[in-house]
Amino acid sequence: MNLAQLQVLASVGESETIEFKKTTGERRDAMHDLCAMLNHRGGRLLFGVDPQGLIIGQQVSDRTLEEVAQEIHQIEPTVFPTVDQVEVKPGLYVIIISVSSGSNRPYSYKGRAYKRVGNTSPHLSRDEYNLLLIERVHGERRWETERLEGWTIDDLDRTELTRTIDEAIRRGRLEDPGTRDPAELLNGLGLFHSGDLLRAASVLFGKSRRLEAEMPQCLLRVAKFKGIDKTEFSDNRQFNGNAFDLIFKAERFLRENLPVSGRVTQGLFERIDDPIYPPVALREALANAFCHRDYGIGGGSVAIAIYQDRLEITSSGSLHFGFTADKLFLPHESLPYNPLIARVFYRRGIIESWGRGTMKMAELTQKAGLPRPEIEEGIGCVTVRFRPSRSIAPRQMMQDLTDRQRKILQLLAERPVASRKTIVESLQVSELVIRDEMELLRNLGMVITSGHGRGAVWSLTDK
Repeated sequence: MNLAQLQVLASVGESETIEFKKTTGERRDAMHDLCAMLNHRGGRLLFGVDPQGLIIGQQVSDRTLEEVAQEIHQIEPTVFPTVDQVEVKPGLYVIIISVSSGSNRPYSYKGRAYKRVGNTSPHLSRDEYNLLLIERVHGERRWETERLEGWTIDDLDRTELTRTIDEAIRRGRLEDPGTRDPAELLNGLGLFHSGDLLRAASVLFGKSRRLEAEMPQCLLRVAKFKGIDKTEFSDNRQFNGNAFDLIFKAERFLRENLPVSGRVTQGLFERIDDPIYPPVALREALANAFCHRDYGIGGGSVAIAIYQDRLEITSSGSLHFGFTADKLFLPHESLPYNPLIARVFYRRGIIESWGRGTMKMAELTQKAGLPRPEIEEGIGCVTVRFRPSRSIAPRQMMQDLTDRQRKILQLLAERPVASRKTIVESLQVSELVIRDEMELLRNLGMVITSGHGRGAVWSLTDK
């Protein structure tokens, strides 16, 4: 790094990935920040820059560098950061220590672990530390790669297995193995190890009766509620089965229970029979739920809840690998929590492998005129929430609308409120006609009125 690059870096200010210290006399506090960056996204630590970003420099001797190195050596596991020096004035230097996101998280300094929050470095809680520890060993040992004790190929749905292979070949995501022998197919999918089935095989292809008895977490819960909370429901069911069977049942439940929406578009209002939420976006959310959920939670499940004002898809587990709800809607690497299961989903054509599932959901909903989905991490679960557009309340349309009625709804969709006079002038029809039309639309629950007499205004219903 040269002086010009250093000046640019200092001008940015402190952040999650940049920390300033005036001198190496603050090296012990600085190690908290370096440790936190290793547990986060990496970053740079600068000695010789004050907290406001003023480059002041300091004298640097061999002893100075030794003291800094001694502190770095107290970070566990061992790290090897890049150390640079930039001369800013004759005899004065800035020391830059750079680290990437650590591959052996969690890291600790003198027995304490830290996280990066903005430009601060608080302690990691015990739960946060344990989560990072689980992620450290995740690549080598995880629930889906454990041997499936007591199971044989006869406990798997061979038809579903063959269907998966055929679909993977059709999509060009797998070369034809030249056989349909179940053992060889499972071995090719990485679901066999030393003659034993892996747990991922049961999640993907297990027969429902065996799963219900031994793996109750292979569960789908679906419900449709009459209001905006869980007080009263009109449908409430549970299904046990493998992931493909549960996805099929989930999509059927959505088709049967989602209302259609008359959605106002530019210059046109027309009745459509599609669900109020884009089916492809819902499929992405379902696929993500099954790929990323924590199957190690015995009482876990994937759940679908349809409310009057929203739809929620919830899966057991938490966000991993440093992801947050906001980061999932930005370009990111594909890091499924269950890569074996995700790889079979990819070959079957259910997901892509580029980490675009959440971004695709956002694109599809916004293209449909809906808000971007919300992602919320709760206690032991992650929820993806879809909300309808306010232009027309989600409801089952029981009759077709006339062109005039559609124009009225289009007009109201383009402005918050409108008086009867405004509607009359816009459509150039008599006030008596508009009065009758507005009364009919109100009876259908599509518009509401507020105020009295000449001050009354109309708007689209928002419930």
